Amino acid sequence: TSAMLDGLLDPANTVVWREFDSRYRPILFGFAKKMGLSEDDAADVAQDTMVRFVQEYRGGKYDRAKGRLRSWIIGIIKYRVIDVHRLRATRRERRGDSALATLPDDKELTELWQAERRRSLLGQAIAELREQTRLNEKTIRAFELYAIHQRPSAEVAQELGITPHDVRMAKSNVAARLRVILTRLEEVFDDG
Repeated sequence: TSAMLDGLLDPANTVVWREFDSRYRPILFGFAKKMGLSEDDAADVAQDTMVRFVQEYRGGKYDRAKGRLRSWIIGIIKYRVIDVHRLRATRRERRGDSALATLPDDKELTELWQAERRRSLLGQAIAELREQTRLNEKTIRAFELYAIHQRPSAEVAQELGITPHDVRMAKSNVAARLRVILTRLEEVFDDG
């Protein structure tokens, strides 16, 4: 993360910007959606948060010694989400509807961030597994349905035309490979 942050200081470093964007935008989008925003609003808030982060970072407002990167980003997106809720509240007040919207406290925001981060990393790991291994799609799909979506092995087996034993083996094989990929992604992603 340090090398990436150093690279963001150079406005011409599009490679680092793309890496930063692909790493954080999915988390920001999911985070905003979990805070009650629509898809469009969540996409706008994620974009605005990315832009504000880079502007403030390049302006010297982030000090790594004073706090974690995730805490700073959470602070930025929190206020972007509040702005959207405030705008909605104003519209509701004009219609005579209730304008109250409750946002999670800082602990809950951090937990929400961590959950979105894990979900995003798992998605990246599964995409990498699909692209870079010889595992067949049916094996990966069995893992997703059984391990991630928590569907019964018999149901997954019937849907995919395999045995329940094959479903459990798929879970074991894919999980072992994903652990390796996730460990590497965690190290690269480490934002504290």
